[in-house]
Amino acid sequence: MMERLQKVLARAGIASRRHSEALIEEGRVRVNGTTVTTLGTKVDPEKDHIKVDGKRITVESRKVYLVLNKPMGCITSLNDPEGRPTVMNLIPEMKERIYPVGRLDYDTEGLLLLTNDGALACDLMHPGSHVEKIYRAKVKGRLSDEGRRRLEQGGLSIAGGKTAPCRVRTVRETVQNNWIEIVLHEGKKRQVRMMMKKVGHPVIRLKRVGYAFLKIGDLALGKFRHLSSDEVGLLKTWSKKGLNGRDGSPHINK
Repeated sequence: MMERLQKVLARAGIASRRHSEALIEEGRVRVNGTTVTTLGTKVDPEKDHIKVDGKRITVESRKVYLVLNKPMGCITSLNDPEGRPTVMNLIPEMKERIYPVGRLDYDTEGLLLLTNDGALACDLMHPGSHVEKIYRAKVKGRLSDEGRRRLEQGGLSIAGGKTAPCRVRTVRETVQNNWIEIVLHEGKKRQVRMMMKKVGHPVIRLKRVGYAFLKIGDLALGKFRHLSSDEVGLLKTWSKKGLNGRDGSPHINK
């Protein structure tokens, strides 16, 4: 089936559709040995020989969508030059080349989506999609009303810029520590840890329990499951709505 070249590149996970268009215009894409610079060029991903920067791309015909409950002590990567375990060590070998959507830190556990659907992955990771990410954090000390206010209103200066508004609630309290739930619509590197340290409550343990409408539920640590067709459909609809139907501001529900 003939498709636009930039759509094929996005579906293969090379880049977002907009960035794929830039790659084409920059002359970095060749089809059957010929450099293509015209946007909208139609190709057959099953028959045509497509290269980006000299490397051939492949578009998987069967799409795979997994949810993994990532444990601490492994990195969100396909491989690691330092030899550390990666999330791919938890997935049995399969014909399709899947990869993580976004990332979780080495010392963070919880819900991680993996797929070979490049277009969906790009949509979900686009800053304008406002994907809702739900974290549970065990923090030192008891979170004060002032600390909660500072977190929720946003504007905290951390590496990567200022934080956006979020939602925060206390899940469980002890004499020395709090378990709190934080709902974000952005994904700066180590954001939750930096936010909590900024308000004086370093994170002891962190796990992501929700992503968009997906929840970790009773999925065991280190295990994965395939998304149902209904879940895949909802995820695609949700991601498109996020990109096309929002004004760029998080919707904070108290």
